[in-house]
Amino acid sequence: MPSQDLAVEVCNITKSFGAVNALSGIDMEVPKGTILGLLGPNGAGKTTAVRILTTLLKPDSGTARIEGIDLVRSPERVREVIGLTGQAMAIRDELTGKENLMMVGRLFHLPKKTLAARADELLERFGLTDAAQRAAKTYSGGMRRRLDLAASLISRPKVLFLDEPTTGLDPRSRIGMWEVIKELVAGGTSVLLTTQYLEEADELADGIVVIDRGTVIALGTSSELKDRVGGNVIEFFVPDSEARERAALAVAHLGTHLPTLDSTNNNVTLRVGSAGSKALVEAVRALDAADITVEELGLRRPSLDDVFLSLTGHEAKPDSEALKEGQL
Repeated sequence: MPSQDLAVEVCNITKSFGAVNALSGIDMEVPKGTILGLLGPNGAGKTTAVRILTTLLKPDSGTARIEGIDLVRSPERVREVIGLTGQAMAIRDELTGKENLMMVGRLFHLPKKTLAARADELLERFGLTDAAQRAAKTYSGGMRRRLDLAASLISRPKVLFLDEPTTGLDPRSRIGMWEVIKELVAGGTSVLLTTQYLEEADELADGIVVIDRGTVIALGTSSELKDRVGGNVIEFFVPDSEARERAALAVAHLGTHLPTLDSTNNNVTLRVGSAGSKALVEAVRALDAADITVEELGLRRPSLDDVFLSLTGHEAKPDSEALKEGQL
């Protein structure tokens, strides 16, 4: 794709912290007016990539352009065209909602008259007008997240970086945030979104890059990545945890790969290729013959969770060791 059509262009970026290679030469592109989902567990390098692209860290090597501006040569110009909503919210609890927005606007040297109008506009857009004069510490989690996103938009950025923006939100607030993000992109904003919620990437992203241990291991649309897993998936719940492994063994001969066992919720997942309903019937017979009681037995298309597990060999869950290292 021509460079003028790209909001973000990354080529062979690397970054190490001592002996830890956080990024081992990643490449990715965000076409203008689209959302790119950057997937991976904690420790994969997502946050390091975002910190580099928002000028908070310098890469060890490689190049990157934001709206055609060289990241390393002109970081000040890059900061003029980007916004960032990070994992840690940047709002001050003791300030009111409007005061928070005014504070951020002053950092961008926005004219006072223009800034006040912009703050009011964003407060209305995010449903916070009634709470504008209340201290942010009185806000709910969803309200605080909306205020944080509003602050990142105060300077009308062309490119918005969202680093796990819905972490900790309840389902209703998360869906509300999704709608806001969609509206921003419809208005011409380009977005790079990092997330561990694979359904979030499925819902929002035009394209997806999967990274693991600092390396890009797959890229494409959601449908393209699901096609890589291939075929249908049988999934069921085993009420008796002691029977879970016997259940997996009973249906293993029907799959194109070995069954996947989820010890947290006693689910068994089996990829069956194109077998479809025939495999489902055979699974019922096999489980009945083994005298194993299961629930919620069904056939479905692969999800992004299946894709991630297939690509990495592990689930997209937080890595406790990576957390100790500071969430790379």
